[in-house]
Amino acid sequence: MSKHSTEAAELPRKKESHPHNRIPDVEWLFGYGETEKKHRDGFLRKLLRRDWWKLVYTTLIYLLQASPAFLMPLITSDVIDVVTYRPDGYLMRILIDGIILFVIIAQNVPTTAWRSSIINKWIRSTSAEIKSGVIRKLSRLSITYHKEIEEGKLQSKFLRDIESVEAYYRVVLASFVPCLVGAVVSTVIAVLKSPIVTLFFIVIVPLNVFVTLVFRKRIRQENRFFRQENEKLSSKLTTTLQMLTLTKAHGLIAVEELAVAKRIDSVTQAGLKVDKTTAWFGSFMWVVSQLLSAGCLFFCVFLTIKGVISIGEVVLFQSLFSTINGNVSALIGLYPTLMAGQEAVRSLSEIVCADELERDDATRRTGKIKGKVDFDSVSYRYPGETKEVVKDFNLHVAKGERIAIVGASGSGKSTIMNLIIGLLSPTSGQIRIDNQPLEELSLQEYRHYISVVPQNSILFSGTIRENITYGLERYSERDLLKAVEDADINEFLPSLPNGLDSQVGEHGDKLSGGQKQRVSIARALLRDPKILILDEATSALDNLAEYHVQKAIDTLVKERTTFIVAHRLSTIRNADRIVVMEEGRMVEMGTYEELIALGGKFSELDRLNQINQQ
Repeated sequence: MSKHSTEAAELPRKKESHPHNRIPDVEWLFGYGETEKKHRDGFLRKLLRRDWWKLVYTTLIYLLQASPAFLMPLITSDVIDVVTYRPDGYLMRILIDGIILFVIIAQNVPTTAWRSSIINKWIRSTSAEIKSGVIRKLSRLSITYHKEIEEGKLQSKFLRDIESVEAYYRVVLASFVPCLVGAVVSTVIAVLKSPIVTLFFIVIVPLNVFVTLVFRKRIRQENRFFRQENEKLSSKLTTTLQMLTLTKAHGLIAVEELAVAKRIDSVTQAGLKVDKTTAWFGSFMWVVSQLLSAGCLFFCVFLTIKGVISIGEVVLFQSLFSTINGNVSALIGLYPTLMAGQEAVRSLSEIVCADELERDDATRRTGKIKGKVDFDSVSYRYPGETKEVVKDFNLHVAKGERIAIVGASGSGKSTIMNLIIGLLSPTSGQIRIDNQPLEELSLQEYRHYISVVPQNSILFSGTIRENITYGLERYSERDLLKAVEDADINEFLPSLPNGLDSQVGEHGDKLSGGQKQRVSIARALLRDPKILILDEATSALDNLAEYHVQKAIDTLVKERTTFIVAHRLSTIRNADRIVVMEEGRMVEMGTYEELIALGGKFSELDRLNQINQQ
C-alpha cells in the first residue's frame, strides 16, 4: 500500500449532521433558511442562549463590580440627612457609611479585572469559532461559487465583517448588558424609595427612545452602503495588485490610480455620511438627556418643598435619575454600533448560508484507488445556464492509460478535468472510479489519490521544501530527494542560496516559469498519485524550460492514469489515446498517427499548431 493510501485510510470519517455537506455548527448561528431580519436578530439570541450560564455569571460579577454606583447615592443621601437632622449616634452612623463606601469602592479593582478576563476569553473564543466556521464553509463551497464572487469581497467579508461582528458582540456583553442591568437596579431602588418619583422617571425616559426611532432607518441604510463601498474598494485593490505588472507595461498607472482614488473617495463619502448621522444622533441624545436631568431636579425640589421627600433624597433621586437616564442614553447611543454589527452578520450570512456547496455526501469508504476511470453519457451545464458545456461524453480509461484531451478554447476540456477531480458534478450521466460511482465516494479521501499540475503553478510564500511537501505530515527525506531528482529540480538547485530551503517568494515569483512547474511536478511525485491531471503544463514555457519540464513529466506519468490537456500538440505524441473536443462533444478519438491519417479536426488543429510555432 502506498503512503498516500495509508494516510487516506487513517483519515477519520466525519459524519455530517445535515445533508448536502453543510456546516451545521455555524449555519445554525447565522440562521440558515431564515429571513434576513430573523437571522440578523437571531444571531445574538442564539449565542446568548447557548452561553446563558456565562451571561448569568458575568452579570452577577457586574452587580458586585458596579455596586459603588448603586450604593453611593444611598450612602450620600443618608450622610446628608444625618448631618442635617443629627439623630442620636449620628457620628457612628457616618463612620459606618464611610467604611462601607471604602470597601465597595476598593473591591471594584479585582472584580473589574475578573469580569473583563471572562468576557475577553468568551468573545475571543466566539470570534475564533466564527472565523473557523467561515473558512470551513468557504473551503466547501463549489468552484462555481468562487468564480462568481470577487476575491476582494471575500477578503472584506472575512476581515472587516468578522471584526465588526466581534465588536458587536463585545458591545453587547461589555456595554449593553451592564447598562441594562444598571438601569433596572437603579429603577428598583427608586421604586422602593418613592413610587411617585419613579413614575416621573418612567414617563419622561421614553423620550430617548423617540430620538432613536427618528434616526434608526437612516443609520441602518448608511451602514449598509458604507459596508458595500468597502467591499468594492477591497475588490478593486485586489485586482489592481494582481494586474500591476500589466498596468505598468501598458503605461496605465495614472489611469489605475485614478480608478482606485474614485473608489477611495466613494468609501470616504459613505463614511462621512455615517459619521455625520452618528454625530447628529449623539448630539440630540445629549440635549434630551440634559433636559430630562434638569426636569428631574426641579421635580424633586418641588416634592421637597411639599415635604414628600427629604433633602438627602433629592440628591438620591437626582443621582438615580442620572444613572437611569445615562444607562438608557448609553443603550440608545450603542444603536449605530449595533446596526453596524447586524449589517456585518447579514454580510457574513451570505457566505455561511450559501447553498452552492461542493457535493461530498459519501455513502461508502473509498478504499484503495487503482486508477480506472469511466465516463458514462456525462453532461454538464453551469448553474443558471441552459447551454451544456459537456454533452453526452463517453470515455473508458484503463489503469495506467495516458489520455490527451485537445480542442479549441471553450470546447469543454477544463470542465472534464474538473469533473474528474470532483470540483463539478455531472448534471446527467455518471463518472465511475474503479467501477464505483464518484458521487458515492468521499471526495476528501478520493483526492488523496489525485495530483494536478496546472498551467500556472500554484506556489505559496515559503521554501521549495515546504511547497513540495505541502499538506504531507509524513514523508521520508529519501522520497523527497527522489521526487526532486525525478522532477529535474537538481538542474537549477545549485544556483539557489539555500538549496531546498530557499525562499520562493510570494506566488513563487523568485523562480522562473519552468522552475515553478518542476516544483509542482515534484509535489505531485511525492504524493505518488494514481490519477494524474496535467492541465497545459508546458504551454506557457519557452523551449528550454519545456525540455526540462517535459523530461520531468515523462517520469511523472509512468504507471499512472494520466489526463493531459495540451496546447502544444507535439507534447502528446506518446499518449495512448487523444480525445478531440468541439463545443462540448467528443468528435474524434485515436492515437496521434491515427488522427493525423484521418485528416479531420485533429489534423486541422495540428496544422494550425505547427504554423503558430514557426
